Amino acid sequence: MTEPVRTREMLLELVNEMGILPFFKNSIPGWSLEEHIDPAVWFTSENGPWEWKGQLAANKSCVYSKLVRNGNAWVSLSLFPDLANYRRDGYDFEGRIEDGLVPYRDRLLMEYLESHIPVLSRVARRSCGFTKGYETSLTRLEMQTFVINQDFVYDLTKSGKPYGWGNAFLTFPEKWFGEDYLDKTDGRTPEESLTHICETLHRAMSDIQADDFRRMLK
Repeated sequence: MTEPVRTREMLLELVNEMGILPFFKNSIPGWSLEEHIDPAVWFTSENGPWEWKGQLAANKSCVYSKLVRNGNAWVSLSLFPDLANYRRDGYDFEGRIEDGLVPYRDRLLMEYLESHIPVLSRVARRSCGFTKGYETSLTRLEMQTFVINQDFVYDLTKSGKPYGWGNAFLTFPEKWFGEDYLDKTDGRTPEESLTHICETLHRAMSDIQADDFRRMLK
């Protein structure tokens, strides 16, 4: 895409073209919405990227969560199963528990979510009784692809206008897209899935080497 992103539809087109698109600038030049957005809609009183993130997630048009270096990114529906295959590395969550790979707070949060999704992130934080470490646990679960954002809810001004970054509705990809959604990897191993992702990104941005994306996605 050569034109700056001005609409939600253009953003989705760019996500599908790239495969994975971080929200903000990072160490790979050109690999972010921030570098492709029309400045006129970056900060505006009208709907812009801050609102589009929830709208695209709620429409099941793509996945939006903390997925690249603990930062927010969109992932196309076609590529997310490979990202999950790589990040989960052959484990379901119970398997990670059995092998002692799950910190206590992560387990506590997942146990709560299993009974309450979809649920607002701030409600989950309060209900789990976290005094610290909540964002760290949630980010880790999102990076591992066990938890994603289903939508965002905004606080309102006295005049009824939404403001702020929005509070996430949390869910599991298997619940949101269907139990068989993550099986669509053509039988690739976790490492093969990472290679597939990086080659897809390299085709979209041929001036960036696949190994550069590999380093960012580990």
